[in-house]
Amino acid sequence: MTKARKLSQVMSDEAALAGFSRVRVAMVLTDPRAEDNPIVYVNHAFERTTGYERSAVVGRNCRFLQGEKTTKESVDRLREAVEAETDVSVDILNYRADGTSFVNRLIIAPISDSDGKVIYFLGIQKELYEEESEEKALNELLKKVRTRLAEDVSMVLETIGKPSARDDFDFAALNRRLECLQLVYESMKLSEEQDEDGRGHGIDLGSLLSRVGSAVAHENGRPGVRYLQDIEAMDVNLDSAVRISLLVSEVLANAFDHAFERMEEGLVELRMTRLAAGGLRVVTTDDGVGLPRNAPFPDPDSVGGRLIEALVSGLDATMTPVRGAAGTVVMIDVPVGVADF
Repeated sequence: MTKARKLSQVMSDEAALAGFSRVRVAMVLTDPRAEDNPIVYVNHAFERTTGYERSAVVGRNCRFLQGEKTTKESVDRLREAVEAETDVSVDILNYRADGTSFVNRLIIAPISDSDGKVIYFLGIQKELYEEESEEKALNELLKKVRTRLAEDVSMVLETIGKPSARDDFDFAALNRRLECLQLVYESMKLSEEQDEDGRGHGIDLGSLLSRVGSAVAHENGRPGVRYLQDIEAMDVNLDSAVRISLLVSEVLANAFDHAFERMEEGLVELRMTRLAAGGLRVVTTDDGVGLPRNAPFPDPDSVGGRLIEALVSGLDATMTPVRGAAGTVVMIDVPVGVADF
């Protein structure tokens, strides 16, 4: 597992991730362990750039973007890099869903597990315009985005591991985890735009968790289940923002997915407060069926459970699940140091 880094050690990432939305960088994830290395995830920038909806591309090999005038040389470079499991950067002619062509600067990088085995390929894509074709700054930007994305995506994917019959792995959950990462990157962009004195102030975790919580409630909620949140503002560094956001996303999704079996109504709440001694406390509550007696939380045999355990450990946090009078309370304390940058 990649060790956490202080934001002062990754300041070059700030410019890169601030540009993540500005230059409309598309992200693709493929699974080389499945037949024909199919796409398992694309972000919204990919949908906007190509005109293909996510549902139309997941499960397909990326070659469907190629067309009549795509050069054999660029295709061969991609194929050879994938076969050799190495990084590659290629400018390739691709085609949108409506048939129009565009030049795509594509960087592909393997994502490996702790044993060095490639488990996914990460693709970073940017539509090129004529004035950008030789722009060195753009190349540097894309490489920095690739480095940070590879690190964060690897943290998630190495933890959840390879899908198996006993796991609750599903690609909808993978999509949620990767969209959570993009919310972190977009928050860094917003932080940069709001910085009036020219100094770095980290990421506003309160604003970020509000977005993460609302996104989970929208995707995992259902009619009859209400969602409330009360979140204080607090600046944290990039690594803490990534881990805390993913952790909150996992715990909230678990509540929406499992707390209200055979119930028509319910309530999920998310609260974050500063601790007097430093650090922060995140509390999620639900008034659902409650934790089964003697059942561990998180479940170490589930994908989500393993990810929660890894995130708590990476933050040096403590997590306390409690059976409430009705439902479940999960309290997470993150110690002093989360705001160091």
